[in-house]
Amino acid sequence: MVNFEEVKKMAERIESGDYERIEPSHISKLIDHTNLNAYATKKDIEKLVKEAIEFGFYSVCVNPVHVKFAKEEVGDAGIKVASVVGFPLGQNTMEIKLREAERALEDGADEFDMVINIGKLKDGDLEYVGSEIAGAKKIIGDKILKVIIEACYLMDEEKVMATKLCVDNGADFVKTSTGFGKGGATVYDVLILSKVSEGRIQVKAAGGIRTYEDALKMIKAGAQRLGASRSVDIVKG
Repeated sequence: MVNFEEVKKMAERIESGDYERIEPSHISKLIDHTNLNAYATKKDIEKLVKEAIEFGFYSVCVNPVHVKFAKEEVGDAGIKVASVVGFPLGQNTMEIKLREAERALEDGADEFDMVINIGKLKDGDLEYVGSEIAGAKKIIGDKILKVIIEACYLMDEEKVMATKLCVDNGADFVKTSTGFGKGGATVYDVLILSKVSEGRIQVKAAGGIRTYEDALKMIKAGAQRLGASRSVDIVKG
């Protein structure tokens, strides 16, 4: 049972500056360096990969159409390639979403950031949402599955429910946001997801993380991974 009032107070303390300074080089290792723009070109993906290598980011996160090219650009640099799935609305049919994950796997994706069907969650169709998560994990096997719950559209109890579904159906991460919704990651939401997951799965904060201080707050709240397009600005402090 999550005490939301207690979480709110914790969030306020973190927002007011109750967090530790962390070396930018450590933060780099937590960042999925992201370009999910509709207008991203090959040159943009080349730049994304070069920055990831230069600054030591954990991965690059791209749309499915760019996965194969990004993987080729990464080469043996040790940077992971993440593909989004069902992005950004999560409203594909389950069959299409699972095929998208399968295709990204074929193209070399190491990690998969899949948006849940938010409407199904709100309808209370937990079996559908759980089956979608479990189905994706079955396809990708030991690769990493991050499930995006788009917290800005959920009530607090729905955030709890969504996180539990991630835990129960084999996800490796629960992720706050796409960055394309009406709001991104908040300290409050990251705290909720962290409390519910209880270390059984990890938490990724994404959406609106633009500064070094933003990153520190999310890490203090319990995020083990950060999704950002302003990653270079973040690690330059």
